[in-house]
Amino acid sequence: MGYKSFDSYAQEYDSWFIENANVLESEVKLVASCLDNAGEVLSIGCGSGLFEKILADEYGISIRKGIEPSAAMAEIATKRGMDVMIATGEDADYGTEQFDTVLFNGCPCYMQDLGLALRKAYASLRKGGKVIVIDVPKESSYGLIYNLALSVGTWDHPLLEGCSPLMPYPIELVKQANWRTTSDKIEMIKQAGFEGLKFSQTLVASPCYTHLQVEEPCEGYDKGSYVAITAYKY
Repeated sequence: MGYKSFDSYAQEYDSWFIENANVLESEVKLVASCLDNAGEVLSIGCGSGLFEKILADEYGISIRKGIEPSAAMAEIATKRGMDVMIATGEDADYGTEQFDTVLFNGCPCYMQDLGLALRKAYASLRKGGKVIVIDVPKESSYGLIYNLALSVGTWDHPLLEGCSPLMPYPIELVKQANWRTTSDKIEMIKQAGFEGLKFSQTLVASPCYTHLQVEEPCEGYDKGSYVAITAYKY
């Protein structure tokens, strides 16, 4: 994977979210809604720690430990108070029965072997713990428009005129992603040993309108462009 792309775009990554304040808040609300009784949390692909900082400041949810392959991203997260291991989600050692929650927020699409990471997450959880897998589904409105932008190599194309997000995700980072369908992720989660799957979603509006207002998370996975799957280690 081109993790050095994230080294080059670490500041731009944060800037994109901050400029898309309503989209960011909609996504943070979804993450926060999944972190009730989270206990000790490990955040895989924590990036710059932006979400973790907002969760701490605005929701009182503390996430201290993270794993992140981009050194530039990890440096920012460390400055925000996180203890970050620089490694991929596939290569890192999560430990055994050390955590109550393992969070994959927005990173599954950047993983070559999500199944391996989920198996490591299962081993790292205490009994009764949970995994939270949040990402853009391939079949969602955002997933489809990202793949269209990827196929034409730019956001500046007639096919995307009038329907792309107001401030689209940097095309350099779109090119690094491989979005999976929700059904694919469900199968991987079950194969890793997790049970009791629950679903919630946000960014239900079309991509060209999601910047207009903050959305509250709702149950299901059939219409949102940011979907959370929560599953348990019984």
